[in-house]
Amino acid sequence: MTKKSFDASVLPRMRAFACQFIKRGDSVLVGLSGGPDSVCLLHFLRYLAAEKHFDLAALHVNHSLRGAAADKDQSFCRELCKQLNVEFFARKINARQLAEKGRLSLEHAARKGRYQALTQVAKKWGATQVALGHHLDDQAETVLLNLLRGTQAKGLCGIPVTRPLTAGVQIVRPLLCITRAEVEAYLQHNRLSCVTDQTNADDAFTRNWIRLRLLPMLEEKQPQIRAHLAGMAAQLQELFAAKE
Repeated sequence: MTKKSFDASVLPRMRAFACQFIKRGDSVLVGLSGGPDSVCLLHFLRYLAAEKHFDLAALHVNHSLRGAAADKDQSFCRELCKQLNVEFFARKINARQLAEKGRLSLEHAARKGRYQALTQVAKKWGATQVALGHHLDDQAETVLLNLLRGTQAKGLCGIPVTRPLTAGVQIVRPLLCITRAEVEAYLQHNRLSCVTDQTNADDAFTRNWIRLRLLPMLEEKQPQIRAHLAGMAAQLQELFAAKE
């Protein structure tokens, strides 16, 4: 991770954005992989929970894809929650088995199993919100991914800030207002460590190829391409919401 200075305006921006959909008295379950995005999210929400008085817990989903490395990530997440005094849950799924059974790509199967685990734990714990660590760069990548897959216009809306997960529970994404670089700067400013998922460097996965190859090429022509794509997605979300 390269050293990045922390912009003091980032935290107020995060706070103002999150407070649009996380309120006093909520119960927020964080999807915690141990990666930089989810660690940033958990630490930030721990700070916000003390101010806004909502309950906070975290769930780590082990996809059974990386053997001992995956078990190490789970241990890291458990220890982080212990340090932050946050209730911790862990669930193990077999992503390869789910892929074979459902005739799905491994990526799709892992996502499906992860959301099933989030739904189950959210219901059991009594969550009103499930918070996920997607940021602005993820939004840009999603717009391009949907475009490559031949999406209709609504697919260009990208990742919604909020959406229903199950009865009484909604998914929220408090980091969509900041970039990957700002996430890294937040971690360094707060001296937070994280784990690295080696599958994120495998460009056989289309999303990784977009992040590692396509976006850098587009940035050579338009340095603000990530912000432009995310801004377009936000505008389209507003347009579609106004029609509903």
